[in-house]
Amino acid sequence: MRPKTHGSLSLKLLLICVFIAFLLLYVLRSTLTSSSLSTSSSSKSTCSSPKCNKIPSSVAKSLIHYTTSAITPQQTHKEILVTSKILDKKSPSNFLVFGLGHDSLMWHTLNYGGRTIFLEEDEAWIQQIKKRFPMLESYHVTYDSKVNQANVLIEAGKGTECTTIADPRYSMCQLALKGLPSEIYDIKWDLIMVDAPTGYYEDAPGRMTAIYTAGMMARNREDGETHLFVHDVNRDIEDKFSREFLCEGYMKKQVGRLRHFTIPSHKSNLNMPFCP
Repeated sequence: MRPKTHGSLSLKLLLICVFIAFLLLYVLRSTLTSSSLSTSSSSKSTCSSPKCNKIPSSVAKSLIHYTTSAITPQQTHKEILVTSKILDKKSPSNFLVFGLGHDSLMWHTLNYGGRTIFLEEDEAWIQQIKKRFPMLESYHVTYDSKVNQANVLIEAGKGTECTTIADPRYSMCQLALKGLPSEIYDIKWDLIMVDAPTGYYEDAPGRMTAIYTAGMMARNREDGETHLFVHDVNRDIEDKFSREFLCEGYMKKQVGRLRHFTIPSHKSNLNMPFCP
């Protein structure tokens, strides 16, 4: 989630274009809404306040940040477009992101009007980001897993206690994250992205439990479907665990190191197989 600092002209231009397109869409929606209201009820006065013609401050801050920053998101522009296209259709939506990084402000802004929550393992990093971007909603998460346990955990995940559809906080599965804030389990998530925790060395927590829990949250929702995204699938754990617990049958596409899945609710039909 936290990339190396590097200049990327093409990615910066993409971000600027995305935000300009977003602003144009916002202005168009505002204009159409204002026109509709004025024609449907002549007794209602149109907004004459200067604020009506201003872009939201959060959008302005995000545009300024990415225009002037030398730090660019870890994902490539093609990878970013996969999620942004879904957000364009779904927002305002409920968007859960495992990880807090230099792209967090972008995701928050692209889901304008919705709720975007970030789950982060590094408490000091949360405080650092909050000082710069207090509008971002983030929570600290503790992971008990280790990358060197991945082989044991993937085998454990094949047991009935892990394939039975249940609320992760009450699950008996070793892979289920049970210590998240209660509202994380209660919200019906439209999108979930797994781009954390750290997973590039043996004693790092790895993304095994995050991937499993994201998939179980999608299956355990009352109805509808959830779009799930897993980044860094070029790595062994992200590749194997996303295929095993998010299922190849639910995979929509892979662009670069990003994999996109769409998982339906299993609550309405508990006889559905874990994977199609």
